[in-house]
Amino acid sequence: MPNMAPKKTAIPEQDPNIRSRNFEEVTLGYTDEMALEEAKRCLQCKSKPCMSGCPVNVRIPEFIRCIVDGDIEKAYQVITSTNSLPAVCGRVCPQESQCEQKCVRGIKNEPVGIGRLERYVADWYMKNRERHPHHTEPNGHKVAVVGAGPAGLTCAGDLSALGYSVTIFEALHTAGGVLMYGIPQFRLPKEIVQKEIETLEASGVEIKTDMVIGKVLSVDELFAMGFEAVFVGSGAGLPSFMNIPGEGLVGVYSANEFLTRINLMKAYREGYDTPIIHPQR
Repeated sequence: MPNMAPKKTAIPEQDPNIRSRNFEEVTLGYTDEMALEEAKRCLQCKSKPCMSGCPVNVRIPEFIRCIVDGDIEKAYQVITSTNSLPAVCGRVCPQESQCEQKCVRGIKNEPVGIGRLERYVADWYMKNRERHPHHTEPNGHKVAVVGAGPAGLTCAGDLSALGYSVTIFEALHTAGGVLMYGIPQFRLPKEIVQKEIETLEASGVEIKTDMVIGKVLSVDELFAMGFEAVFVGSGAGLPSFMNIPGEGLVGVYSANEFLTRINLMKAYREGYDTPIIHPQR
């Protein structure tokens, strides 16, 4: 029997008095019982409107049905057949304006918590199964991916699943792009991103950091190295400024630099120094 509760199953969170004193993830995720309760809210619509709201067309009703049936491993396989980063997307993808916005349950009540369920499946898999990615038979073709942000990682995962030999070239010292430097730890734990990256590497994707394409290597040199195609996923790393007085003052940061200092340089730690950039006068 479907669970006709009008609201989503509540998801546990850190107590405000505790989370105000740490930088750990605020939302703790569903237990097995909570996930089952929420999964039963899905009506298994034949038209599957939620899928039309998903940019990568995850087979949402199918993976939710797997949760109801108790087959979480199969639910994970369903999700990852079209989504290489389920633990990330389950946390930060804007479901409220995509898949959940299309959910029939949301017409009169709250939609099914699709993002919460996707996160549950990904986290369950990380905790309960060793990651043994499916290795597709190599097709003999090489592709270079510029940038190890969400676009580059997703592209690499999809190509690897099709048998391509993929190498990612990342300008920073760590892979992840905006997932690492642009989203705080309390929203998206860095260890979650790292586990997703490790899964891609285990599938055969090679990641080279500190490689600025255009400076260390040119695109023409990539082709000369035997790569037959280059995907450029360089991201939105450079901020836009308003060109107003005071922008160059010490202590005035763009949102991009502020988040980078917090996430990569750990500027939130008491007494922790970060490099000071002196303004041009």
